[in-house]
Amino acid sequence: MENMTENQIPDVDEAPDANLTQPDPSRTGPTRSGFVALIGPTNAGKSTLVNRFVGAKVSIVSHKVQTTRAVMRGIAIHKNAQIVFMDTPGIFKPRRKLDRAMVTSAWGGAKDADLILLLIDSERGLRGDAEAILEALKDVPQPKILVLNKIDRVEREALLKLATTANETVKFDRTFMISATTGSGCEDIMDYLADTFPEGPWYYPEDQISDLPMRQLAAEITREKLFLRLHQELPYSSHVETEKWEERKDGSVRIEQVIYVERDSQKKIVLGKNGEAIKSISSSSRREMSEILEQTVHLFLFVKVRENWGNDPERFREMGLEFPRD
Repeated sequence: MENMTENQIPDVDEAPDANLTQPDPSRTGPTRSGFVALIGPTNAGKSTLVNRFVGAKVSIVSHKVQTTRAVMRGIAIHKNAQIVFMDTPGIFKPRRKLDRAMVTSAWGGAKDADLILLLIDSERGLRGDAEAILEALKDVPQPKILVLNKIDRVEREALLKLATTANETVKFDRTFMISATTGSGCEDIMDYLADTFPEGPWYYPEDQISDLPMRQLAAEITREKLFLRLHQELPYSSHVETEKWEERKDGSVRIEQVIYVERDSQKKIVLGKNGEAIKSISSSSRREMSEILEQTVHLFLFVKVRENWGNDPERFREMGLEFPRD
């Protein structure tokens, strides 16, 4: 173990609404609420879209595929409605136990939702996993909407053809075309959801944006920084756990986390030459934690080799996943 010191087709050019999820101060009348499961292939932009809807960082984003491993809930308020977005792991053909647990988690999230939002990367279209997801959605009873992402990168004719093909396979109630990165078209989705969900009480306090415990959110932040720094070098088989959380009398917090890898060679990659990689990861993670917690964070990272952790049921429980028994 190494102890590292802290150190409808919208206008593509439409400007995003920075106050998309802010409560309406003039809100009157009955409240509405509902759960939306975001499903789709890996790297379709689900986490980026959830963060866009919520207006804050609740789900990690990286270029590495299959970054989201368990269902994350982001809570947004629009008009009179509280909309709970369930960011699910990307659906793909599983090869390992961790893969199977993630895909099971994704479909489980879809079954628990009031409405399913299928997000498709317009550039990749319906090839591979997207086509398989469409076929599987035929038998899912919940209302479904289709959202084509990254529309600023695809010609309009191609978008229309993609939307037509998808709707011929699955009966979607609505189709939206957006850019999760810029926010183009996202308010149309929020309007639709806020008007569609039935009247009912809100599930969470108005100022709550996620149901993720802070210890787990802190681990997710470090995992994101790990992937952003080392996504071309570090294998997918790495995991972060928050082992200690100590609130101090001066108002700061001391956080100790362990980065698990499967081999000594991976440990060396995470540490980097003269510890440069781990120091950079720690610094980036600590800054973001401080911003979210609004308090000084003293972060200490450790790197530990645990061979074959991907077959350890305890690690699955830590990630909020059910360990496959078959």
